[in-house]
Amino acid sequence: MEREEQDSIFASFSGKPDELISLLQAIQKRDGYLSQELLRQAAYFLKVSENTVFGVASFYSQFRFHPPGQNLVRVCMGTACHVQGGKQLSEEIEKILSIGSGETTPDGQFEFQEVACLGCCAQASVVEMNGRIYGKMTPTLLREVMKDTYGIS
Repeated sequence: MEREEQDSIFASFSGKPDELISLLQAIQKRDGYLSQELLRQAAYFLKVSENTVFGVASFYSQFRFHPPGQNLVRVCMGTACHVQGGKQLSEEIEKILSIGSGETTPDGQFEFQEVACLGCCAQASVVEMNGRIYGKMTPTLLREVMKDTYGIS
């Protein structure tokens, strides 16, 4: 990372340990994730251990440690969706993309996540792709949507 890019991230912070979460949020907002190098730099800047920085970052689900995929596919695993076939949808996505939940395809095109709830229980089972909700989903419909939207079969 260029020195001026790093400075721009840290410039609005005073270097106090209580700024850790805000600093991590600023880094992730800019880069989309927290790199190991920036975690080290944050620890040095805030005068705390790298273990402290990583411990905080890994505790909160909002932080990620790898670049996001260009396309985000999320499957709801809430009660209504689970009962209506959420697990089967998750398994279908794993087959289609050849990755598991929490992973990104090697080419960086797709990221897959199982989530606790998307808040669309009346539409169970639900899949979200790049912010668009697909309700009443089945594995067959999922394959059709993936093919029509992304050219994946």
